Amino acid sequence: MSALHDQLHALAAHVRDPAAHAGPPGIEDRRLAVYRELVFNNLDGLLAGNFPVIRRTLADADWHALLRRFLATHRSDTPLFTRLGLEFVAFLESEEHPAHPWLPELAHYEWAELGLQLSDAAPPHVAGGAPGSHPGQALLDGIPVLSPLAWPLAYRWPVHRIGPGFMPGEPPPEPTLLLLCRDADGRVRFSALSPLLFRLLALIGANTDASGRQLLRLLAEEAGHSDFDGFLHEAAPMLQRLHDEGVLAGTLC
Repeated sequence: MSALHDQLHALAAHVRDPAAHAGPPGIEDRRLAVYRELVFNNLDGLLAGNFPVIRRTLADADWHALLRRFLATHRSDTPLFTRLGLEFVAFLESEEHPAHPWLPELAHYEWAELGLQLSDAAPPHVAGGAPGSHPGQALLDGIPVLSPLAWPLAYRWPVHRIGPGFMPGEPPPEPTLLLLCRDADGRVRFSALSPLLFRLLALIGANTDASGRQLLRLLAEEAGHSDFDGFLHEAAPMLQRLHDEGVLAGTLC
C-alpha cells in the first residue's frame, strides 16, 4: 500500500507540474501524457466556461500560462467543481499581474454571477410581504433586511466594461459600484449603483437593530444633508422600490 501511495502521489505531482516533478518510475511518458492532457484540458474547459470574458481577453499563451501556474501552485480548500471558480479567484488574488492589474477583480465579477446562481442562501424570517406589495411605513419603522440574493459589489476597476476591446492601464478615480440580484426565475440582473445607494445597502446589510428611518438619518448625516425631512421624503420611496425589486427581503420580525 505504501508503494501504491507513493506512486499515486508522484503521478499527481507530475500531472500538476510536469516541469518540476518526474512521473512515477516505470511508466512511459506517452502514457503519462494522456493524464497530463486530460487534466489540463478539463481544467481549461471548466475555467473558460466560468470566466468567458477573461478567456476572450487574454492571449492564448497568457491564458494557458495562467492555468498551468494555477494547477502547479494552488492548493484548493474544496474538491467541488462548483467551487473551482472561486478557487481560481483566490489564486489570482494571491498573485501580482502587472500586465493585467484588473484581472483579480474581473475574475471576481465573473464568478459572482455563477456564485449567485448557485447560492442556496435564504433570508431570515421577515415581514413586509412579497416583492411588488406595498409595506409602506414598515420599511421605515421596522428593521429592513437585505436579501441574501442581492449582492452590492465595489471594484477599483470598471469590470463591467473590460474585454478584448477595453483593457485599462489605470483605475478610474471613482470606484465601480454594482448590484447583482437574482430573480425568482434564477436569472441574475446587473445594475450600477450610486455611491449613496451603495452605502445604504451596506448599512442595511450590516444592520441588526436600527430601523429604516434611523439608517436613512445616518445616511443623511454622512452625506451632509441638514434637511432630514426633505431627505426622507426623497429617500423613502427608494426603500419601497428596493423591496419591489427583491433587493430588500422585508423587515426583520
